[in-house]
Amino acid sequence: MYTVYSLISQKDGRIYVGITSDFERRIKEHNAGKTRSTKGFRPWQLLCLQSVESRIAARELEKKWKSGAGKEYLKLIKLERL
Repeated sequence: MYTVYSLISQKDGRIYVGITSDFERRIKEHNAGKTRSTKGFRPWQLLCLQSVESRIAARELEKKWKSGAGKEYLKLIKLERL
């Protein structure tokens, strides 16, 4: 089982999208500064999370969320939370 997740930076509102098989471990790594690409924008909070059966399906969903339409979808979720 894999998880596709999006995080929102509490520092500047940017959105990060990733894949993991252990979400709890992964978000702790992001917030501890262990990931170079997210280190400067901590703290991070969960925006959206979806589980899928295979790594291939997770990669496809990640690509969709990183596309223009996917980013717009995530921004709508962000606005709903405000």
